[in-house]
Amino acid sequence: MKMKRGIIATVFLISLTLLSFTTSKQEVAWEHWNEGFQKAKAENKIALIDTYTAWCGWCKKMDRDTYEDQAIIDKIGKNFVPIKFNPELGDKYQIGDTTVDGRTLLGALSKGKSSGYPTTFFYLPKQNQMLQYPGYMDAQKFGNLLDRIAEMHEGASSAN
Repeated sequence: MKMKRGIIATVFLISLTLLSFTTSKQEVAWEHWNEGFQKAKAENKIALIDTYTAWCGWCKKMDRDTYEDQAIIDKIGKNFVPIKFNPELGDKYQIGDTTVDGRTLLGALSKGKSSGYPTTFFYLPKQNQMLQYPGYMDAQKFGNLLDRIAEMHEGASSAN
């Protein structure tokens, strides 16, 4: 009986020790356009709009290589409201009081100059400015871009 209790206690302690060393993987908390864009404006945070399609291999690579990087997740969580936007889904999107389809929203974001997928848009509410960055970016390049965008946003804060 003592041997059985000893084994159970040992298994319990090993399990507890192993659990204490596992880290919970964080993820980007993506929003839909309709909620995320309004949230960014209300909180005066930068809207990061990841424009993608289901068939886009580079979009999937960016999801895996860039958006799963912990440093990127931390930067996004600090300064941005992340929005996933697939213009091919058939969803309806709000732009002010107007409801539009995905293609129309993409045209509005890109000012009619769509550049393929993935494309990352940044809306800076303090400047009321939309910035467009086409193409795949690895974690290092994207992290540098996030830093520059955050600095632009902060620069607008100190100028006001």
